[in-house]
Amino acid sequence: MAAAPRWRERLFGLYFLSHIPITLLIDLQPLLPAGIYPQGLTEALQWYGAAFRDPMMLQPPEWFQAFMYSEAFLQLPFFPVAAYAFLKGGCRWIRTPAIIYSTHVATTLFAILAHILFYDFSKSEHPGPETQRERLVLLSIYSPYLLIPLLLLFTMLYNPHYNQVEKRKRK
Repeated sequence: MAAAPRWRERLFGLYFLSHIPITLLIDLQPLLPAGIYPQGLTEALQWYGAAFRDPMMLQPPEWFQAFMYSEAFLQLPFFPVAAYAFLKGGCRWIRTPAIIYSTHVATTLFAILAHILFYDFSKSEHPGPETQRERLVLLSIYSPYLLIPLLLLFTMLYNPHYNQVEKRKRK
């Protein structure tokens, strides 16, 4: 029996564990009414949006809001479950939920990255990336949220520990 890829499981566990506060404290701010979050957190989001020229987080278009709702209602409940499974290690039952999660996130990130690369942000109320360098900086912030789910997907599909079919004993 193949051993679980421990370094990857730890990476995935930390990824999911870190995603919980990021989602609750930063990512959900644009969806909730103003005044719910402490001033320091709203200022942190404003700073991020201005410093990295990310108008999608300051005034998200409707399609981006749909991704945020998916994060809130589909992904957020999965984060502690996945963090537990990967930090514990060897939990084969996480395979199917991890495949669903990773394909969903990779699909949404392809749309977000394409938007960053090709959209004309001059029409945005908040400043967006204007130069290729600014687009690449913003792309580099979003890229780990594509790369880690892709690594997760390939691990679940091709690592023998997760891909092994159990043989049942005949009586």
